[in-house]
Amino acid sequence: MPSPALLRWSALTHSGSRKLRNDDSFIAFASSPKGAETLPAEGIRSLANHDLVFAVSDGMGGGNAGDLASSLILQRMSEIIPETFKAAAAGMFPDCLSHLDDAIRSVHEHINAEAKLPEHKGMAATLALAWFTPENLYLTNVGDSRIYRSSGGQLTQLTRDHTAAWGQWKRGEITEFQFRTHPRRSALYEVVGGGHQNVCPHFAAIPYLPGDRFLICSDGLIDGVWERHISDALAKTAPDPSDTTRSLARRAIENSGIDDTTLIIVTISPD
Repeated sequence: MPSPALLRWSALTHSGSRKLRNDDSFIAFASSPKGAETLPAEGIRSLANHDLVFAVSDGMGGGNAGDLASSLILQRMSEIIPETFKAAAAGMFPDCLSHLDDAIRSVHEHINAEAKLPEHKGMAATLALAWFTPENLYLTNVGDSRIYRSSGGQLTQLTRDHTAAWGQWKRGEITEFQFRTHPRRSALYEVVGGGHQNVCPHFAAIPYLPGDRFLICSDGLIDGVWERHISDALAKTAPDPSDTTRSLARRAIENSGIDDTTLIIVTISPD
């Protein structure tokens, strides 16, 4: 039986040039029977004794509602995901994707309740979350925060932007350039909160391989880099992704930098 994978990660966030505050949030935590252990922005951990979870959220809403929404979502996910271990200890083995679905719906209701306060009107956020277990990667997203995988030099977007323009691009109806300049590129039809009665996240479960690299990011990064830039950067990423994280963020900020820019790069050790 192969030994549990060793993961290295690096994360950073940068406030947009036209923003009073950074509405993006990110989190890295180890999930175990003891609960969630918040991890630093850079590190290395084995999956031997716990799962590892990485997530990015881009908040929206007036006043301080955006940054509050994104931080609340990630905090609540860190509280709910470890409950799978408690269920397993009680003899129940919940499906990870079903557990994620329940978690997001619970958080969605929580954000909508907060949004009823006048100072939090319009509170909503995106979510892109990657949950690494010893067997698989379980992922979910709502909105246009993304997760990419680079494997064998091939880049794949594992998430779906919840915009009509993204659908047109992926169906080949418009080019990447037309998508990036589309007037409704950021018109989201799915968000966490926002007063919407329901939320319909995207889910996936995929195996991962030694040498794989993953990128979790907000749309601020995408504003400043094209997919070929992401592909080249991840393909060249060393087992320690910190240099790539900084260089990719720097390129995005120099090319755009108007919106908040947040990214996490995770590598699966080839050892």
